[in-house]
Amino acid sequence: MRLRISIKFFKRYFMTMNNKKPIVVIALLAFCATLFSFAPKFGGEGYQVYVNNKLVLEHYGSQIDLVKTLTLDEYSANGQITVKYYHCGRVSKGRVITIKDDQNNILKQWKFTDVAESTPAMNCSVKEIIGLQKSIHNNTMNLYYASSELPGGRLLAVIQVSNATAKKTP
Repeated sequence: MRLRISIKFFKRYFMTMNNKKPIVVIALLAFCATLFSFAPKFGGEGYQVYVNNKLVLEHYGSQIDLVKTLTLDEYSANGQITVKYYHCGRVSKGRVITIKDDQNNILKQWKFTDVAESTPAMNCSVKEIIGLQKSIHNNTMNLYYASSELPGGRLLAVIQVSNATAKKTP
């Protein structure tokens, strides 16, 4: 019974000619709340990094400049790192994955052929990357991506090699 009274009250209040202004205000507020509740994702650029087919890093749009650490351990030593980079829905030409030390010296570079696939994967051997650790003074390296659309390159991740893995790998 009480619910019927409440519904009748609101119906009568909002349906009268004198009270149309509150309806418009409430509708406008609801529309604005709905509109601003979604975060915009600017840009169509992004990347994914996999270790042994497991997604470990993913950044798109405004988060693309965030750099996280990727740890390589004995479980990933015989696998591969796969990078998928997206440029506004197109495949880039002249794609290059580079490993650099903390002094920005190039340790290893992989160049990939131009393809027509929509999500071309770029694969690098984890064993090769761990082997590069012997030529630097610490266990930290940087993973970069570059292409014709991004000639200056972009730092995708900081690679940390665990000491136990570095000692075991020939």
